[in-house]
Amino acid sequence: LEKEALDKILPEAFATVREAGKRVLNMRHFDVQLIGAYFLHNGHIAEMRTGEGKTLTAVVPAYLNALSGNGVHIVTVNEYLADREANGIIGDLFRFLGLTVGLNLRELTSEQKREAYNCDIMYSTHSELGFDYLRDNMVFRKEDIVQRPLSYAIIDEVDSILIDEARTPLIISGGQKGDAGLYIAADQFVKSLNDDDFEIDIENQTVALTQSGITRAERRFNVDNLYDIQYVELVHRIDNALKANMIFKRDKQYMVSEEGEIHIIDQFTGRVLKGRQYSEGLHQAIEAKEGVKIKKETVTVATITYQNYFRMYKKLSGMTGTAKTEEEEFRNIYNMYVIEIPTNKP
Repeated sequence: LEKEALDKILPEAFATVREAGKRVLNMRHFDVQLIGAYFLHNGHIAEMRTGEGKTLTAVVPAYLNALSGNGVHIVTVNEYLADREANGIIGDLFRFLGLTVGLNLRELTSEQKREAYNCDIMYSTHSELGFDYLRDNMVFRKEDIVQRPLSYAIIDEVDSILIDEARTPLIISGGQKGDAGLYIAADQFVKSLNDDDFEIDIENQTVALTQSGITRAERRFNVDNLYDIQYVELVHRIDNALKANMIFKRDKQYMVSEEGEIHIIDQFTGRVLKGRQYSEGLHQAIEAKEGVKIKKETVTVATITYQNYFRMYKKLSGMTGTAKTEEEEFRNIYNMYVIEIPTNKP
């Protein structure tokens, strides 16, 4: 068993990194950093105060696990941090220990990415890992895959990636479909309805046609049975038009720019999210409602959430300054415990 083999050499491996740290960086790991490293190796979250040296701590379990030859991913929140570690003194420490260090950046080609993934240690952002996974699932030839099987990841600022952004979907959009006429027809139909033709559930943000509304739709669009399988697209357009007209309020959920574009407003911060679009044709329904130019609807080709992506790793660990509050969530979703590491005392 791999884990047993690694546990057997753990004391020597930890000691080796500690000695290398002293020789290369003149930084000898504190005992508390080795405690943190031990829990990271066991797939948990080390909660360490700011300034306790999380970066140096991560080197220890990364080195031990890289010895298995399966590659270790160190995940940062942005490319600047990934670059700083991989090409800085921490990268030098790994290289001194005889490991190869890769850096996975957005602008790399498939060959360069594959090279990075084949390194013993690879620094990357969480989003780039997720997108590489999606792209790998879209290739036609096995040789074009860049990722190796997902073995072990150490995530910095783990609460922001695995909890705050957990449900954020990564989406790769493909070709466009669109027929502006249908959006406009659905919009005009919805605007002609009476109050008893639809029901609104404000709490769940849903709206649906009542029996009288369905009858009116069948007359308007000249169909026998609105819910027949061949009219599924029409029903979808009507549902979106209902939502756009009855639930979405101008200057609350969205705004119309001077150029006649619909911009989403972030419900939590009130900031305008330029360049973001509602999916599944809802954006186009709002454009029809406001009488602006209707953009083509993009089709989602591949999508995954961070939560589902990171759960595919054989082993997952993380570091943060604040995670005790989310401990239950970490345990239930990822089966990871939050271990408070004491601060170093001289």
